Amino acid sequence: MLDIQVLKREASLAIGLVVLLLGSMTLATGSYPPMVVVESGSMSHDTDGSVGAIDPGDLVLVMNPSRVEIITFVEATQEGGEHEGYETHGMAGDVIVYSKNGGNDTPVIHRALLKAVANPEGGWDVPGTDIVGVSEITIELDYDCFHGNTKLTIERWVPAHEGYLTTGDNKWSNGCQIDQLRARDPDLSEQQIRGQGLKDEHGQPVQAVKDEWVVGVASLELPWIGAIKLWASGTGDQVPSRSWSRLLVVIASIITAPVVLEMITDRISGSRSDSDDELGSTEEE
Repeated sequence: MLDIQVLKREASLAIGLVVLLLGSMTLATGSYPPMVVVESGSMSHDTDGSVGAIDPGDLVLVMNPSRVEIITFVEATQEGGEHEGYETHGMAGDVIVYSKNGGNDTPVIHRALLKAVANPEGGWDVPGTDIVGVSEITIELDYDCFHGNTKLTIERWVPAHEGYLTTGDNKWSNGCQIDQLRARDPDLSEQQIRGQGLKDEHGQPVQAVKDEWVVGVASLELPWIGAIKLWASGTGDQVPSRSWSRLLVVIASIITAPVVLEMITDRISGSRSDSDDELGSTEEE
């Protein structure tokens, strides 16, 4: 027969541990919630998912942007630069979580390619490059496009304000299709921009990401765990099939670990008891 008091005590302990864990992560990251569940495959590096990259169903710890320095792709790939070689989640530069045009719809988690910064004497600077005080920004990034032997190019971009250009890592769905299409080609019509580019909740094209629109900076990745949430919300089809099998292994390990641990403990205790009995018998003789 089940002991109700024992069940209540164990349930209280489990709830307390969850609260303690969430509280600790909130204090450590400075963000609430301290984690986000990745819902799309725009950051995937492999169609089957991969540890280290950000895939649908992954839980990602999010640092408050005021606590960390955001390193862009161009800063991390600048030869001889301060941040040369810096990588997160399988590629150069930081991954940021931002709200589209400062709106209230689901935030986007994409890589920060570069940042346009207003020069005090006029024009625009791009940290991590030799672009200083220009009226329009043109730059070829060391970022391979999926289609052909070409690089991602920003051409004659005139920023409306300071901010980041961003894109997803997925070379099949994103390639060199950055979130802010106008920066790729100033000759695109408004109809093309609205038809192809990323849009906010009001249907407006996404602009360069202002500092205040950055919700957080992606930190530690917990693969597969968030797949349960996507399944419950009816979007589990976004999760790679390999992630489901790995999640099942994790769940099975969590369930069986206490049983295995108890068996090992009992065996050790039994061995010690037998040794004590043998020692006692020897002394009596």
